[in-house]
Amino acid sequence: MNDRFVLISGCSGGGKSTLLAELHARGYPVVEEPGRRIIADELASGGTALPWVDAPAFLRRAIDVALKDMATAKAQAGWVFFDRGLVDAASALEALTGETVLRPICAARRYHRRVFVTPPWPEIYVTDTERRHGFEAAAAEYHRLVQTFPMLGYDVIDLPKISPSERADFVLTTLGSGGASTA
Repeated sequence: MNDRFVLISGCSGGGKSTLLAELHARGYPVVEEPGRRIIADELASGGTALPWVDAPAFLRRAIDVALKDMATAKAQAGWVFFDRGLVDAASALEALTGETVLRPICAARRYHRRVFVTPPWPEIYVTDTERRHGFEAAAAEYHRLVQTFPMLGYDVIDLPKISPSERADFVLTTLGSGGASTA
């Protein structure tokens, strides 16, 4: 387990990226969501590893990116906050294809035991060029993840529906002072 790697997961459109931007502004290293980076690359290059074109290829690539992100983040000091990660991609691939990838991939590659999740929040949910699925699919994703994390030994902590600054305070207070910012 890497006690310094903190995963922010949960419902699409629930404020994860906004929370990560707030943590980054406070001097903490953050790792951007693998899926959004892949979608941007695939759209720019005319590729097909997109969730709405070839979801299995997209998810396999997300697993690879998440593994590389974890390896790269080892060079950072203190807390490192991840906008989604390995568990998100592996659990989605297993749910979609039935391939038993989740436990084999995630057992030896761990995040902090506390995983913060954004609950469904319809008042702030929006679609865009990279998030084309509707709110119902996002809520289903949330429910799958909050069942998956405990099966892997994680404590799931729902983020309250409060401002990004207050959410950042909540995360840092919940974690305690063991991984102070390097800024």
